[in-house]
Amino acid sequence: MQPTEPLFDTLATAAFHGERVAARRLATRSQRSEAQALLEVLTQAAATAGLADLSALLAARGVAKQIDADRRAGRRAEQAARLAHRKAQLAPPSDRWRGWFDGSAHPNPGRIGIGALLCGPAGQRIEISRRAGHGNSGQAEYLALTALLEAAVEAGARDLLLYGDSQVVINDVNAGSVTVGASGLEDYRARVLALMAQTATSRLHWVPRHRNGDADRLSQRAIEPSPVEKED
Repeated sequence: MQPTEPLFDTLATAAFHGERVAARRLATRSQRSEAQALLEVLTQAAATAGLADLSALLAARGVAKQIDADRRAGRRAEQAARLAHRKAQLAPPSDRWRGWFDGSAHPNPGRIGIGALLCGPAGQRIEISRRAGHGNSGQAEYLALTALLEAAVEAGARDLLLYGDSQVVINDVNAGSVTVGASGLEDYRARVLALMAQTATSRLHWVPRHRNGDADRLSQRAIEPSPVEKED
């Protein structure tokens, strides 16, 4: 019997990998078509499994594949739900003031650019992008945070959620002491802690750089050469 093309496709779909390999080997040895060889292999598989015929084998495997597909779909749905829940937990709530900051020094030390974004629960959006003299990256990050907090005080913001990608500055501030922290940054830290007290803000939150894109963009824009500088 020479299986038709649609039947061969059905057999190939139902066959396990090992059975397809066995069919190819059988076809080579017996000089039969691969379709005929596969038909024989699966007929033998049906008999070995105690099934009535090939049709029963195909039906059983169809059911098994559907169950497996449903299980995979269920796992994907669960993973998607967990991911959505995680994103929802990480997303800052929209009913509070939120701020992001970033500072850049090019080279390091070198020209400082600071960037910050302050967003309010009523749709307020305050962007900061400016140069801030010369210094190192730690000073740049502190100056950006200071500018953000000064804008928050001016806007009357309270209990802010503040985010940055500088672990040095965030760990330094979260230590909560004016006198103990990163060396050389004491004055910056004291100013930031004073501003945080004015806004009733107790803690900063670290985020990876790719989640601090707006502040990074604003800080980079601040240190771009002006048209006059480009001509020089």
